[in-house]
Formats: sequence, structure tokens, C-alpha cells
Amino acid sequence: MSKIGDVIEMRVTPIAESIIEVTIGEWLKKDGDFVKMDEPLCEIETDKATQEFPATASGTLKIIAQTGNTLAIGDLICNIVISEPTANTETTKTPLVTTEQPVAKVENTAVTTEKQTETSYAKGTPSPSANKILSEKGINTSEVEGTGIGGRITKQDAVNAVKTEKTPEIVAPKTETKPQQTTLGEGTRTQRRQKMTPLRKTIAKRLVAVKNETAMLTTFNEVNMKPIMDLRNKYKDEFKEKHQVGLGFMSFFTRACAEALKAFPEVNAMIDGTEIVYNDFVDISVAVSAPKGLVVPVLRNVENMNFAQIEKGIIELATKAKNNALSIEDMTGGTFTITNGGIFGSMLSTPIINAPQSAILGMHNIVERPMAVNGEVKILPIMYVALSYDHRIIDGREAVGFLVTVKKYLENPERLLLNL
Repeated sequence: MSKIGDVIEMRVTPIAESIIEVTIGEWLKKDGDFVKMDEPLCEIETDKATQEFPATASGTLKIIAQTGNTLAIGDLICNIVISEPTANTETTKTPLVTTEQPVAKVENTAVTTEKQTETSYAKGTPSPSANKILSEKGINTSEVEGTGIGGRITKQDAVNAVKTEKTPEIVAPKTETKPQQTTLGEGTRTQRRQKMTPLRKTIAKRLVAVKNETAMLTTFNEVNMKPIMDLRNKYKDEFKEKHQVGLGFMSFFTRACAEALKAFPEVNAMIDGTEIVYNDFVDISVAVSAPKGLVVPVLRNVENMNFAQIEKGIIELATKAKNNALSIEDMTGGTFTITNGGIFGSMLSTPIINAPQSAILGMHNIVERPMAVNGEVKILPIMYVALSYDHRIIDGREAVGFLVTVKKYLENPERLLLNL
């Protein structure tokens, strides 16, 4: 039971097996602010998602880790000095933080913290990731001044040491925020450097790995969107009145893919070592543009969902992505991905597979084009669709058959409504 004057340590605890460090995002509170239990203090960024870091007690906030700091599991993020009694001051665990027994009285906090920092075992000791970087570059830890808790050498300290040693004097400045100006050519030209977020670094790593480790191939087709557009125009008002959500194109494509995946299970499968894993469920990852990059949250058991459930599910995931509120669970799994470059005006593309999945469908913009219909030329709204797939597990017959099946359902949308 905590009491007034106690200091509650807020530390990073294990989030997921593959996550070994986190980055401190924007602080939502200032040092010295009074915070309430469960009130969000800052944002925590991992290579999978960004989520809020809540307080586990009420009191005065003492910020330790600054925005941009990279922390390992167990590192201290901040302290909360209990400064008012509550009915229940026992702290509760959250996915990111834990509480420990009181370590100091409030009146001695500054002195104690300073003394601990000076004698801390962590002084001059690199984190695992920092040690790896320094070893690879041949830099002795004694040459690096740690900015982490207790003088610990963080990953960012190691990265900065590399930049200081290897970057020529004439290149960009050493800081991320100060721009470099030149006067070559007409006018003033500037450059700036910005640290990649954990999410962006993971995206880059995964995309390169997919290109190098899969036998990726793309097949294309075209879809006459007029039947879907006519059906939407006929029922969209009634649909929205009944379900309190709009009837968009994504629900048609999602349902069409779910039916096609059941007909071609190889497209819904994935490789695990020397085995092929077949899934009897359809979890579709929907590519969503978020403030910090493209994310692919998962819509689960789509094979059992109707149009209204799909539309509501997509809106919920898109809202979470926009607000940086996607959880690790929202981002985990998925057996197939749909990405819609058409909303940005893309006419045609070859989307990259979302590993470990084996295929991804790319949607594009709808453009009126002349088409031959029963010997006559008609102007119809056409969308090009692309299926990128891993040729190691999916043959051309399955890939083309899948895309033709999707086309059949989209050009005859009543089949989706009647499950034909």
C-alpha cells in the first residue's frame, strides 16, 4: 500500500516476445505536473505500434526518459511521487509498466536520485543493442558518454558515436533539427536529417526481406465496377439508415476475397520452415495510412462477417490508426492483405507481400474507359486489380483462378449477398 511521499517507479516491462526495446514518443504531461491514476503520460513507440503509457498512481510526475530516448525492457521511464491520498493506492499492472515498492521519500527525492546516478552500476554500461553497434564499429565504451538512466549507454548514444566518427565535416549537421543551407544554384537549398521511427525501420526491413526471400510475382486483371456502383446507389441510403454506417467498396472487395480464399486455400496459406500452414479462417489485413507510416491492422474471421460488420470493423481500425491507438493485438496475425492505392490516385501497381503471408491484393482508382461489350464499345468505370503472390507456394493456376474469382464476385455483387 503506497502512501504520501512514496516514489512509484514506472518501468518498461515485456510487451511481446519479439520486442526488446521501445522509444519514448511525445510526452502528454510536463515534468512536475500532477497526474491521476490511469491518465496517459506519454506515447510509447515499438516496431509494431504506438500506444499510450498510463499512470499507475496519482501524484507528481518526475520525467526521466526524454522524447526520442530508446529504452530496453526494465529501464526507468519516469517516477510518480505520491502527493495525495486515494481510496485505493495499490497499483495495477499494464502491458507496458509495472510498479515497485517505494524507493524514497518525497523530501529526499532529488538528493537520493543524484546519489544513485553517481554510483549507479549502469554508468558507462551499454545496452545490448548499443554494445552491438559499438563493437561493430570498434568504439570503446569508455569513449562514449551515456545519457541513459544512471549513465547507461543507450542505442542512440551508440548511433550518435558512429555518426561523429564517420561523418565528414562538410556533410549535414550532427543534429536532427538544425538544417544545412547551401547556396549552390538558384536560391537557398536546405537539408535536414530525422531519425527513423521504430515503425518506419521495421517497415523498411520487412519490405527488403520480402523482396529478397520470396519468389514474388504479380498477376493483373480488370473489373467492371458499374454493377457495384449501381447496387450502392440503389441501397446506400437504406443501408446507412439501418446499420448507421456507409456502404463502401471495401466491404465488397473484402467479402469477394474471403469467398475466393475459401476456393483457393493456397492463397490463404503461408510457409513456416519446411511446412505449409493452411488456415481454415480468413483474417484480412487492411492497409491503412497512419501519421507515422503505413500499417496493416487485422480484420478477423471475415468469412463469418456481413457487409455492415466489415464496414464498421474497417472504420474502427482506421480510426485507431489515425489516433495512434492500434494495439499489438490489432497488428498481429492476418492471412491475406488488401491495399487500396486508388484512394491516392494510383492507376496500377505491384504491391509487396505482407510477410509471412503469401499474397496481397492491390486495388486502384476507378476510371471510365472504352470497353468492348457484345461487339459494341461502351464507356464503363474500370478498376485494375493486382495480386502479388509467393510463387514458392502459389502456382500461376491458383493465382489467376483466385483473381478471376474475385472479379466474378465484384461484377456480380448479388452473388455476395446471396452467398452464391
